[in-house]
Amino acid sequence: MVDSQGKQKVALSSVLASAFMAATKLAVGLATGSLGILSEAAHSLLDLGAASLTYFAVRVSDQPADERHPYGHGKIESVSALIETGLLFATGLWIIREAVLRLIADTVAVETTWYSVAVILLSIAIDFSRSRALMKVAKATRSQALEADALHFSSDILSSAVVLVGLGSVAIGFPKGDAIAAIGVSLFVFHIGYDLGKRTIDVLVDAAPEGIAERVAEIAGGIDGVARVETVRARPAGSTVFSEVLLRVSRTMAFDQAQAVCEAVAAAVAQQLPGVQAFVKAEPLALDTESIIDTVRVAAARRGLQVHDVEVHTLGAKKHVSFEVEIDHHMNIKDAHAIATGMERAVQAELSEDVLVDSHIDPVRLSVVAGQPVDDAAKPVLEARIRQIAMTVAEVRDVHRVHVQQGDEGLYVSLHCLFAPAASVRMVHDATTTVEQWVRQQVDDVGRVVVHAEPLGDDED
Repeated sequence: MVDSQGKQKVALSSVLASAFMAATKLAVGLATGSLGILSEAAHSLLDLGAASLTYFAVRVSDQPADERHPYGHGKIESVSALIETGLLFATGLWIIREAVLRLIADTVAVETTWYSVAVILLSIAIDFSRSRALMKVAKATRSQALEADALHFSSDILSSAVVLVGLGSVAIGFPKGDAIAAIGVSLFVFHIGYDLGKRTIDVLVDAAPEGIAERVAEIAGGIDGVARVETVRARPAGSTVFSEVLLRVSRTMAFDQAQAVCEAVAAAVAQQLPGVQAFVKAEPLALDTESIIDTVRVAAARRGLQVHDVEVHTLGAKKHVSFEVEIDHHMNIKDAHAIATGMERAVQAELSEDVLVDSHIDPVRLSVVAGQPVDDAAKPVLEARIRQIAMTVAEVRDVHRVHVQQGDEGLYVSLHCLFAPAASVRMVHDATTTVEQWVRQQVDDVGRVVVHAEPLGDDED
């Protein structure tokens, strides 16, 4: 895996190679008078500037995101590529201008020498080496700047070949061939500039890579819990494509479950599409499979309420929904009734006019109770009495962890009752309710009774 240092190293090597070739071609071009070689020298100078920009862009783009750049600094690579595009077109126009002047005037003598051919062959060898090295790192790091540099060096191979043709035409007595070859080089430059400029502008205007949004949507849709993929947006920034995904999940899903679904989608996208970073958001959706009980609970959650004992009965052709809504026991009945009525209307709106909705106000304590210990002499007597009462209920197999303390509304009693493992929840609920009622009847000053049900061990069944 190539890291940031590897990107900078290969970019710097391209700067050095471009500087060497620009100087060599310039010297040979001036010595021979070949416009083809001089145009190659100008192209190499352009490559030197482009390579320097690439080196700078690579160093900056790898810096981490900050407050002013939440998506990182990746687009600096696109900015440098845009500058390279402008330089490419300017150089191409200059080469064409000089070539046309030579074709018209034909006053410049061109000499074909062994070293003019040698410098072009050397240029082809260096360009081939640098192009392969840059493209290898560009693919490994998904660097647009390094890829652009690699394409520059690849194009230089072709343009150098055109120059060789021009030198050959001079050697066989056709001096205008050098100028014609220079025009050929400029055409390659324009072609490269067009391709590079198009890709660069696409990145700068946030044009998503083709097929990315569809692929992200496909991956997200395959994650358990995703009811629907609403929208997918993608924007490139350097070597990373940032994707914003809006999902729909069942509105009955708990917040932490919805968050887990979002994380699963982001992880799946990162695994299957390296270089794509997904930001996933989930919004609730009412599913056709949602039950009436689910609807009541969702309506309560939206209003910040808790409900229990939700039941649905059929009365002739109509359904009757009832539930207990938990309200602070300190609240007056007028305000509590308004809350319960609002809850009923919310449920009614979710269902239909054909459904009857009734609620029961269940007072709950929303504050912490400061308990006080019971007298040391009375405590064991009370606990033994409570255990004895609980054991008189036929379904109760054993009682333990009996606890009594003094609260501000009377005694707070808690106990654990053991039942046969095969006992139904309904039977256990009825039995614990009976225990609570009998404790209240037979023990004075009881404020609250909490009966915890649990199964006997297999060896006690």
